[in-house]
Amino acid sequence: MIELKHLRTLQALRNTGSLAAAAAQLHQTQSALSHQFSDLEQRLGFRLFVRKSQPLRFTPQGEILLQLAEQVLPQIQQALQACHEPHQTTLRIAIECHSCIQWLTPALDNFRQRFPQVLMDFKSGVTFDPQPALQQGELDVVLTSDILPRSGLHYSPMFDFEVRLVLAPDHPLATKGQILPEDLSDETLMIYPVQRQRLDIWRHFLQPAGVSPALKSVDNTLLLIQMVAARMGIAALPHWVVESFERQGLIVTKTLGSGLWSRLYAAVRDGEQRQPVTEAFIRSARQHACDHLPFVKDAARPSGDAPKATPLSLHLPE
Repeated sequence: MIELKHLRTLQALRNTGSLAAAAAQLHQTQSALSHQFSDLEQRLGFRLFVRKSQPLRFTPQGEILLQLAEQVLPQIQQALQACHEPHQTTLRIAIECHSCIQWLTPALDNFRQRFPQVLMDFKSGVTFDPQPALQQGELDVVLTSDILPRSGLHYSPMFDFEVRLVLAPDHPLATKGQILPEDLSDETLMIYPVQRQRLDIWRHFLQPAGVSPALKSVDNTLLLIQMVAARMGIAALPHWVVESFERQGLIVTKTLGSGLWSRLYAAVRDGEQRQPVTEAFIRSARQHACDHLPFVKDAARPSGDAPKATPLSLHLPE
């Protein structure tokens, strides 16, 4: 019989001292508010306040209900606020873009400091396929560049990044203006031990041109860069991964064609993207990456000069 709107109306009447002021505070007309009180009083069988009293006086019954409003409404507000805040829980995270560990580790530390009540569980591995594990409820968030259609998963954009060709400084291609697929036909392309169809440079650069360079598997990012610097092959890596090595003069990077861009996503089960812990983590990790990684663009805030990212996939074991 008593609804929350009635309790809020009683509080507004007490705080303002008149029906007209209470109606203005509640964004209602005075006649509508007066009708609401009359209808409620008729259903309750007693008056709530004395009409035309100066200052406005509540009846004893009105005082009782006003006390109820002062007790209940703050409790409801606190409960609603608590529903939107992370609580003690475990957030199980995995990555497919394994070079993400370079920025994800400090991002996890930053999130842990802000939400110490949330326990973090991290899983990765070259042969580990996390998206099926996410579908089966074994994980909560997967960082990936692959979108699986009709998977029952929701993909929140994180950031866009360019995949660049990585070369030794004295490599013949290091002075070339634009890298074309046929430029790589006689090269040794060092990749990570994943199916080549899951690599951006293969799916969106080499394969469409019918170019098949020799492939060599390397399962460690730092080792791969060192091998490139030693002229043992070339590689394709996100610009932000190799930026510090390029500044040191150990390697050089070149644009592939007109630019090969990829987008990283945070995948969750559809319907769970608004869970407070999950939403807070995705927002925190995205912000941390965009604040600290060079040459990336916030994919959640498209701008006129942002790159048109292609849904590519890049999987880099650490």
